[in-house]
Amino acid sequence: MDTIGRISYHDPDDCGYHIEVEQYCTRCGINGNRKFIAVEGPIGVGKTPLACRIAAHFGGTLVLESPGDNPFLERYYKQPSQFALQTQLFFLFQRIRKLKELSQDDLFASIRITDFMLAKDPIFAELTLEPDEYELYENIYQQLAVQIPVPDLVIYLQASVDVLAKRIRSRGMLYERNMKRAQLSRLTEAYTRYFMNYKESTLIVVNADKPGLLGSATHFDLLMERIGSISSGRHYFNPVD
Repeated sequence: MDTIGRISYHDPDDCGYHIEVEQYCTRCGINGNRKFIAVEGPIGVGKTPLACRIAAHFGGTLVLESPGDNPFLERYYKQPSQFALQTQLFFLFQRIRKLKELSQDDLFASIRITDFMLAKDPIFAELTLEPDEYELYENIYQQLAVQIPVPDLVIYLQASVDVLAKRIRSRGMLYERNMKRAQLSRLTEAYTRYFMNYKESTLIVVNADKPGLLGSATHFDLLMERIGSISSGRHYFNPVD
């Protein structure tokens, strides 16, 4: 692929990186059987900009989360115990809808990229909900999480709590700044535990402590080459300056 090709945005307002992304598009191959790539990781790790850049690189269909659409989210950060269940159920319904639309509407798309996977939902729910709330949530989740497409490749971005906290403070979402360091630490640990045993898809674990994947065309190209060369299993990518 010498040039950018087509990008189809399901949520164009959520990706403010497409202009920068187009500037870095390069040649890269990809396994022909790989149709669905998910970028995952804790809050502030850089999922959305990387997903946008990958979609631009491959000319694929991009589907992004829309946290700003959740009417309970800001209230949750101020009063977690009162708004955790509403917040989590809204996100669950939203993610289910987006993934079902993706599987129905884009059957002939060459490649699809998301900045989330459904499995993240119970990770958050287990941390934020009371036991009785989580039992209700889990029953709803099990009923809805059927026939949801599973990614062919998951790119799991890891970063330290210090780095995540700094990025959260710098990105201008005021309600996120109410997130306590202890909460962020528990979330990071939960992601680590989950992906330690993850076997449902090909997995590449990326050290995202440095902003090299967005700031360096070389690092991004190396990641794309790595994606094009792997077929299964667990892999690691550590960009070095």
